[in-house]
Amino acid sequence: MAIFIYENTKLIVQGMTGSEGTKHTGRMIKSGTNVVGGVTPGKGGQSVEIEGKVLPVFNTVAEAMAATGANASVVFVPPKFAKAAVMDAIDAAIPLVVVITEGIPVHDSAAFYAHSVTKATTRIIGPNCPGLISPGKSNIGIIPSDITGPGRIGLVSKSGTLTYQMMYELRDFGFSTAVGIGGDPIIGTTHIDCLRAFQDDPDTDAIVMIGEIGGDAEERAAAFIGEYVTKPVVGYVAGFTAPEGKTMGHAGAIVSGSSGTAAAKQTALEAVGVKVGKTPSATAALMREILNKKG
Repeated sequence: MAIFIYENTKLIVQGMTGSEGTKHTGRMIKSGTNVVGGVTPGKGGQSVEIEGKVLPVFNTVAEAMAATGANASVVFVPPKFAKAAVMDAIDAAIPLVVVITEGIPVHDSAAFYAHSVTKATTRIIGPNCPGLISPGKSNIGIIPSDITGPGRIGLVSKSGTLTYQMMYELRDFGFSTAVGIGGDPIIGTTHIDCLRAFQDDPDTDAIVMIGEIGGDAEERAAAFIGEYVTKPVVGYVAGFTAPEGKTMGHAGAIVSGSSGTAAAKQTALEAVGVKVGKTPSATAALMREILNKKG
């Protein structure tokens, strides 16, 4: 098992004919992902060859789904076109859309997120995220496929680079699924959504949760863990040394007063039994300790 993406995931790439879309389509194919086509409005009926695979191009997600049976989409389009692309995916009721694009206006993200809630048929991951990987099964986005293998750890993270580091640090154990949820103020899938899915996945034994300063998502996740999650969880909160009032890297990573600080998040997580590392490596060591005791 895994969460959200599996061996039978059929992927279409929105923006496949652009330079980024083409490059990452090739990477995803090489890592074993079943890419079945792409969507570029105005280029329907064409086809492109990537990594020896001839892929049809469609004008809309609905057309692509009808022709290929696709059940997931990944968005590699510039910020100004991203809202239209995600709306197209939601209108087609595709089960999963992964929005890699960085720099989407918050108003646009709010609009397509609200649309997804109204329709209630499409899970959004992102925007401004690295995507997700179920090693050995499917890889959607920009996560390198060669830094870890299949295993029984679940990972949910706001940070792309910290996702990669954690996967590498725990590569000898491997992962069921690693999900980069993105660091924008408005995102689709949350820490809580992933925690629930990992708790319910029989092949995930333990969970790593990576958060960062700003907002209260980690505090809410802590409350959920206390109520629902019985599997061991270790955590890391990026930004212990961040200055107040300064945005750090991600648009949502900004501290105001005592709200959203790394220390406050650490306190909330530790109160429900989550072990929190001061560094990514220390967090990996905490997980290693738990798994060695189990095994």
